[in-house]
Amino acid sequence: MSYDAFRGNTFHSSSPKNKPTIRENIHTLPNLLTISRIISCPILAWSIIQENFCLATSLLVYAGVTDWVDGYIARRYNMRTVLGTILDPAADKVLMTTLTVTLAYKSLLPVPLAVIIIGRDVLLSLSAFYYRYSSLPPPKTFRRYWDFSIPSAEVRPTEISKVNTALQLLLMGVTTISPLLPFNTTLSLGYLQWIVAGTTIWSGLSYVFSKNAVRILHKPQKGRKPD
Repeated sequence: MSYDAFRGNTFHSSSPKNKPTIRENIHTLPNLLTISRIISCPILAWSIIQENFCLATSLLVYAGVTDWVDGYIARRYNMRTVLGTILDPAADKVLMTTLTVTLAYKSLLPVPLAVIIIGRDVLLSLSAFYYRYSSLPPPKTFRRYWDFSIPSAEVRPTEISKVNTALQLLLMGVTTISPLLPFNTTLSLGYLQWIVAGTTIWSGLSYVFSKNAVRILHKPQKGRKPD
């Protein structure tokens, strides 16, 4: 396999009858690390339900380290891909949903806060499906919709969304390790929960009113026939 196979380079696929379709290599190391975080989430859920908080803490550390490493590699070795801009926040959401549901199930997180967090993510996910379909270059087929080597729209997290993600991860991390700590964290966690509730609502609204949160890569031109 060539060096370019590990890079997020864009290439074209064409046939005599069809116009070239822009594709990019999605089989990169940063994407594989991101996928590994998603795969580890069921194990994380099981460890929290079984009250194995040592294993849960270890998996959180793994998620944090790989999140930093895949971002560094993507920037340092030019392995950025449009799929990566979707996978990375998706991995964060899967991790957050896993922690939110399991911690609420174990009564370590208030249910109303869990509803706010998950409700926002569900709405954003539905929006992502819409933008993927509306920005996909024609023909809009089921197979092409799920072919993520065909870039169509790029998600750009807002500044408050980045802050919110950091605060959510802090809350979930402290909540997860709290049973292992020798002191009571109830009061401090209560304040943090109120802050996270506010930033979660704020960040959700920021995607609605921000003009730069989603960048459409393919803009159909009037008068042009589909491929």
